[in-house]
Amino acid sequence: MSSPAVGVLALQGDVREHLHALSQVGACPLAIRRASELDDVDGLILPGGESTTVAKLARTFEVFEAVADRIKTGMPTFGTCAGMVLLADRLRDGAEGQETFGGLDITVRRNAFGRQVDSFESDVQFGIDDPAFDQPVHAVFIRAPWVEDLGEGVDVLAAVAVPGVGDRIVAVQQGPVMATSFHPEVSDDLRLHRYFLDLVTG
Repeated sequence: MSSPAVGVLALQGDVREHLHALSQVGACPLAIRRASELDDVDGLILPGGESTTVAKLARTFEVFEAVADRIKTGMPTFGTCAGMVLLADRLRDGAEGQETFGGLDITVRRNAFGRQVDSFESDVQFGIDDPAFDQPVHAVFIRAPWVEDLGEGVDVLAAVAVPGVGDRIVAVQQGPVMATSFHPEVSDDLRLHRYFLDLVTG
């Protein structure tokens, strides 16, 4: 059986790291910059980076509507950090006029954990019914968002305790669409990429 083709939206951000992780878990990774290239993939990753820049570049490269349409019609999609922002149906603290692709019935607060100097690492326990997730995921948070509200069809996969604030949601899934506040692509832990590949292969 041939490897599933999984694209990484290659406009800005951690594109190379995601492509490498996908190759490590047995996918056929493809860098996506044009609408026509979406026809060749079974799933898509929206990488970490700068969400406003990615949205603007998606308009410039005339790929914005194609990505939004594929997500809306059920393409498995995984957003990390800025990718979570881009998948959110609603934003708080977004830039004026900021667009998102949508696909997750969630409200996301952009840069919720603070600025670059507030970046941190933490071990995050996932509530996924899979022995592979018995041990926590070591997560790297860089100018990370968090989820403030979610619709009934959204499952919480993980949360972290924020001092003085309480628990904040950092990983969610709604059907074939998932997102994390952090950057799994910068670690050697491939469990979330494998989990996403399972969504792609169904």
